[in-house]
This record gives sequence, C-alpha cells and structure tokens, in this order.
Amino acid sequence: MANHMQFSFQDASSPIMEELTQFHDHALMVALAICSLVLYLLMLMLTGKLTANTVDAQAIELVWTILPAMVLIALALPSLRILYLMDEVNQPDLTLKAIGHQWYWSYEYTDFKNLTFDSYMTPTTDLPMGHFRLLEVDHRVIVPTESTVRVIVTANDVLHSWAVPSLGVKTDAIPGRLNQTSFVASRPGVYYGQCSEICGANHSFMPIVVEATPLANFENWSSMMSS
Repeated sequence: MANHMQFSFQDASSPIMEELTQFHDHALMVALAICSLVLYLLMLMLTGKLTANTVDAQAIELVWTILPAMVLIALALPSLRILYLMDEVNQPDLTLKAIGHQWYWSYEYTDFKNLTFDSYMTPTTDLPMGHFRLLEVDHRVIVPTESTVRVIVTANDVLHSWAVPSLGVKTDAIPGRLNQTSFVASRPGVYYGQCSEICGANHSFMPIVVEATPLANFENWSSMMSS
C-alpha cells in the first residue's frame, strides 16, 4: 500500500502492474528527452549562438514532422500492447463478481454455490491496533496466488469504481452493465484499494481489501464459507 509522502507507484504485485510501471518509466524518459531538447534549443536561441534567416525551410519542416511521428509511435506501440493485455481474459481460474452499493461492496464467487458476502468498512471505534483507518473491512476478498482471477464489476445504484492500485486494476461499476477485468496476484499479501468514482456522501468509506493466499489456504477458506 502507499506510504506517507510517497510520490511513486505502489509496489507492483501483479504482472500487469509491472507492465504499467515500466510503460510509465518509458513515457517519462521520452518526455524528459523532449523537454531537454527544447530547453537546449531555447538556450541557444536566447544566447544568440543559433540564428537563421530563411524563407524556405523544408528541412526543418521535415524534421518537425518526422520526429513527432516517431515519438508517437514509440509511445503508441507499448501502450497498445498493454491495453490488449489488460482487456484479454483467457480461461480464468476463478470468477469474482463485485457489486457496488452506497456505500459498500457485495461479492459473489460464481464458481461456488453459496459463497456471497457484503464487505463494509470497519468503523474506527472497532479497529484493532495496527490496522489501517478507512481501509480495513469486515470481510476481505480472498483469492489464490498465481491464479488468473476474472472480476465482473457492476453497481446497484450509482456509478462506482473497483480499484486496487498494487494489482493494476481499476474498473468502473455501472448500473445495468457488466464490466470485466482480470489480475494475477504474484505473491501472498493484503492489497488495499478504494472506490475511485465519486458516488455520494460516504464515497471515501468504500474500501476494498484483497488478500492473496496460497491455493490450499483458499480452498480451506472457500469450503468453510460455503458450508
């Protein structure tokens, strides 16, 4: 999860989040190179070392047409690849349905017969020592590690958004519509998120907690919850 005064991304805990972090670094380096070039040329112009009086500057026009096109291609190709990876959901190992309400989440494990529950934020007065204020819930989403989890997202009333930054997941919950996304938790851990679409007075009190655990532990938990 995020730390105080943290300006970077959270630690990537899924392959898609690792891809997003790498693309961010790639785009940032391209932007830094462009800014450096512009500042360098600006300094040359201001100091008077670079002057030119031209009427027909076809070479310059060629450069400022081809160079931006190359930059756009350098940004578009990895971006399109990541968009494809985020949209593709092939043979998921587990399907989870998340339903947004004002102001809590409901979850249904569609591969199991009676595995459904509501997830409310834990009030500050009931928060155990060492837990995180406004981020803890009474029922966590439990998923197995190293397994493809498909998340079907919808809403019961207004717009919501199911987001867990460290897993690289953010999907809008729209009433009357089913959106889907997927993720693979790379390692065991507890990952925090929040509703990321303003949905009313208690919008900030809709946390999401995903706990990734080994498959054997998940099977024990699912058997206990289904019985």
